[in-house]
Order: sequence, then structure tokens, then C-alpha cells
Amino acid sequence: MNLPTDFVTYTKPLLGEQWKSFVEALDGESPTSIRINHSKMTSGKLSNQVSWCDNGFYLDKRPQFTFDPLFHAGGYYVQEASSMFIARVLKQYASPSMKVLDLCAAPGGKSTLIADFLDEHSLLVSNEVIRSRANILSENITKWGNPNTIVTNNDPSRIGKLKGFFDIVLVDAPCSGEGMFRKDEGAVAEWSLENVRLCKERQQRILADVWPALRSGGVLIYSTCTYNLEENEQNVRWICDELGADILSVDIDEEWEISSSLIEGVTAYRFFPHKMNGEGFFCAVLRKKGDEENGVRKIKDKDNRSKINLETEYKNLILNSDRFTFYPRNDKWFAFPSCLYNYLQTIKSELNILSEGICLGEFKGKDFVPEQSLALSNFLNREAFVTLEVDWKTAISYLRKEALVFTDQPKGYILLTYRNIPLGFVKNIGNRANNLYPQEWRIRSSNVPDQVENII
Repeated sequence: MNLPTDFVTYTKPLLGEQWKSFVEALDGESPTSIRINHSKMTSGKLSNQVSWCDNGFYLDKRPQFTFDPLFHAGGYYVQEASSMFIARVLKQYASPSMKVLDLCAAPGGKSTLIADFLDEHSLLVSNEVIRSRANILSENITKWGNPNTIVTNNDPSRIGKLKGFFDIVLVDAPCSGEGMFRKDEGAVAEWSLENVRLCKERQQRILADVWPALRSGGVLIYSTCTYNLEENEQNVRWICDELGADILSVDIDEEWEISSSLIEGVTAYRFFPHKMNGEGFFCAVLRKKGDEENGVRKIKDKDNRSKINLETEYKNLILNSDRFTFYPRNDKWFAFPSCLYNYLQTIKSELNILSEGICLGEFKGKDFVPEQSLALSNFLNREAFVTLEVDWKTAISYLRKEALVFTDQPKGYILLTYRNIPLGFVKNIGNRANNLYPQEWRIRSSNVPDQVENII
């Protein structure tokens, strides 16, 4: 790999005798890892586990994930192993009934990981400031199937108006991307010392803007995928000195070969590709000082639930419907956990929401058209629909949004499953079936393999 001269000059002294091994690792193959969604499936015969994440596994090779229906159904997420270290942090610091913010969340790997750690009384808000990336985030959160989630599209300064609202804030900050050199040649070409400086300044602005939203005593998880001191340890010191925080430690095993901080007095966790099976990553955990009053004002329900109600028939499309509040928005009906509904109203009062809870569907005349969000929800009541198990070829045709024919099936809405995991709905009208898979989610590649490759 042809590394930038300034990068070598800066980074080589940090690594010392390890520099040669580091460069050799960058010239090697990047490992492939996935994280299983145990709400939908098991890990099967996968055995090469990521040490710091119970649901994470390495694969022997990188398959064509695009043509695995289980990937599109939210059965697993393709995630870099080092970044799964957030699971270890949450295992130590997450607790019941929490409100968690993933600030720079797209495409959704860390958000889906957080969702696995939260109980039914906890709320996850996943935010992305760039609209196109926020739509991808919303898609991945929907596929994961948890109803206690909200996806927003806002600048951190706007979220900062929710003073003292969150118990945990994850800032996986936009960075110079040095840790991705092995995976992304573009990151090498775009790197410069000036970009490092700009990233550091942007990271500090982001942290300062969102800091008011973290309650006193709350936990900040700060991470990057870069190596330099400016964006990492120096920013951790800045958080302590300028914002007011104490640094926390995370319990780790020496066998994991996670490196310690490169600055004395700063506790942090560094991942180097020559020492462990993953890409470059940095993580620090801090607790907010202060004794200011936490929480935000309660917002009056604007959905007029007492005036408009959804018929029981449609409420029963989800399991445990008595735990949910049902309400219409923009002609569609939603279900959101009742214990978190007031929090949803608070979020709506300040932020731009892209998706929330379970979108059940909408009425078109007397017909209730079910949404993809319902099909992929972990609370879907399968008994409410005719269900049809399809083979791989049919599943791929469905995911490509191609025309389908099911002449041996009854007319009406049919839930398609693959290996017993829901894919989505079709409306069977006899001579053909209307494919209801979202147009923007469809598989666009026409290079469909001749046979199925079972990843799990």
C-alpha cells in the first residue's frame, strides 16, 4: 500500500517497533465479520466468534451478501469486528429503562448493536444529519425489527435542545478514516494533515452541540476509525477539560490484543490490524460531570388518540398489542410501545423524524395495505396472514421487485418467508401477485448467481 508521506512521518513514531508489522497488515486481506440478529435467527454452524461481542462472527471469505435473502430480512448485519467493541461497553454500562442516542448513526451497524442491548422499556434514537444516509439508516433499523426505536435527521445542535434527555450518547464521529485504509483505497487518497485538523475541529463542534442532551452522570461513548492523537486522545482530553467529564474504564481480556491509550492520563482502547483481527478503531468512555436538572418538559399528545381509533382487527396484526399505542400519521397507522410514547412526543416536538416504532400500513378505500415495517417487525403476528415459504430463486425475484405468480394460493395479502424468516408482503390477485417490496430497497444488480450460497 502506498501510504501518504505525511501519514508515515506522523504515525511511525507512534508505533515504534510495531511499524513494520502494521504496514504488512495493511497490505493483507481485510477480515469479514457479521453480527447475528438473535431475535430472528441463530448463528447456525458459525464458530469463529468475535471475542468482545457474543453475536459477532468472522467468515472465512466475503460472500455476495446482496444475494442472501436473510441479509435483506434483517437476520444479520455485516459489521467490522473492531467496531463491535461497543457491545463490550454496553455490557458494562447499559441498564434497564435507558434512553440512548446514536448521534452519527448511518448506516446503522452500531444502532442495531445497541438495539440488542436495550430492554423493552428503553428507547433508542438513531440520528444522521445527511438525508440520503439517514434513509439508509432508517431502512436498516426497520429490518432489525425492534419497535422501541426512532430514526431522526437533524444537526447535533438541534438535538442539544433536548436538555438532559439521554442516559447514553454514542458519538462515532466522522473522521479522517485512517483505520479504513485497508478496506477503502479512497480513504488513502483523501487523507491529509489538513483533513485531520478539520476533522478534529468538526468532532469538537459535534460534541459541544450534543453535550447538553446528555444528562448529568450520563455516559458518552466516543469512537473513531482513525489512529492519530488529534482526533482521539487529544479530543478525549478536550471533552474532560472543556465539557466536564471523567474518563471510565472498560473490562477487557489481555488475550484480545487491544492496545491502550498513547497518551498518559487518558484511558482509551485502540485496535490495530497487526495485533487483532479487525480494522483500525478507537474508543473512549466518559461520564458527564455536573448536577444540573435533568429531563425535558412533557409534551401533550397531538395525535388525538381519543378521537381516532384503530379497529382491534388491525391492532392484532402485532403480538402483545395491549403494550402498544396506535395512532395515524400522514395517512399511515403506527404502533409504538406505550411505556415510551411520551418520549416519542418529546422527540417529535424538537426533531425531524424519519421513522418510528412499527408502521403497520394504510387504508386505501376499505383495504388495509400492510407495510414492510410490519413484515420485518419482531412483533409481527404471523397468524394474522396467509404465509408462504419460498425458495431462494423466488426470494431473490421478490427482492428484485419482479412480477410473481402464485396461482395455487388464495387471493389477498400473503406474507412471504425464506427459511422461516419474513421477507415481506405480496397481494395475490389470481393471475399474478402485486409485489409490495419497497422500490427503493430492491436489489438492483442483475448479476444473479446461478445457485444459492448459504452464508449461515
